[in-house]
Amino acid sequence: MTEERVAPEPHPERTTAGVGPWPGEWPTEPFYDPELLEHGDSRNVIDRYRYWKMEAIVADLDEQRHTFHVAIENWQHDMNIGSIVRSANAFAADTVHIVGRRRWNKRGAMVTDRYQHVQYHESIEAFAAWAAEQQLPVIAIDNVEGCVPMETFEWPERCVMLFGQEGPGLTDEAVAAAEQVVEITQYGSTRSINASAAAAVTMFSWVTQRSSFVPGGPAARS
Repeated sequence: MTEERVAPEPHPERTTAGVGPWPGEWPTEPFYDPELLEHGDSRNVIDRYRYWKMEAIVADLDEQRHTFHVAIENWQHDMNIGSIVRSANAFAADTVHIVGRRRWNKRGAMVTDRYQHVQYHESIEAFAAWAAEQQLPVIAIDNVEGCVPMETFEWPERCVMLFGQEGPGLTDEAVAAAEQVVEITQYGSTRSINASAAAAVTMFSWVTQRSSFVPGGPAARS
C-alpha cells in the first residue's frame, strides 16, 4: 500500500527578493545551512526551502518528483533550454535530458539546474536506447502530420516528453523515435509557440491529468 500524497494548499510566496538573517534563536534541524541563517537567503527558492542546504532541498524534491521526464534536442545551442529546465523544476519533473551538445545557456534556468537532475545523451539514438531500457515511452511534442491534439491525449503515468529547437522543431530522427506525437492546439495566426512555453504547457497538461498532488486528481479518485 503506497502512502497517499496530499495536495499542497495554495498559498502566496512571501517574497521573491530573499530574506535576511534568521531572527532570534536558530533552528536546530540538520537541513538548515548555518551560513544562510547568519547572512540571509537570497536564492530563488520557495518559502518552504528558505535557509535550507542545497543538498537537503534536492533530497526533499527527490521524495516528491513526478514520473515524467523532459528531453530537449540541442544541436544549435538553443537559448530556450534554461527556461525549460526552470519549468521542469517548477513542475517537479524527474529529470531533464539534453540530447546533442552538452553546452547550453544556463541563464534562463535561474539556478534551478542545481536542484533539477540533468542527464546528457550524445544522439537521438543514444537517448532512444536509454528510454527503451527504462521502459519510458517517448512522447514528441510538435505540429507535424498525424499528431494528436494534446487536449484529447491521455498521458502515460511514466513517459518522457521530447521537444525540438526553436525554429526547426524536432528532427526527423526524433519524430521516428517517438511512440506518439502530440500537438498543442493553437487558435491564432502564428504557426508555432515558443519552445519553452510549449514545454510548460505540456508539463501542466500531464500534471492536471496525472499528479496525485492535484485536488481531485488520481489519488482523490482512487
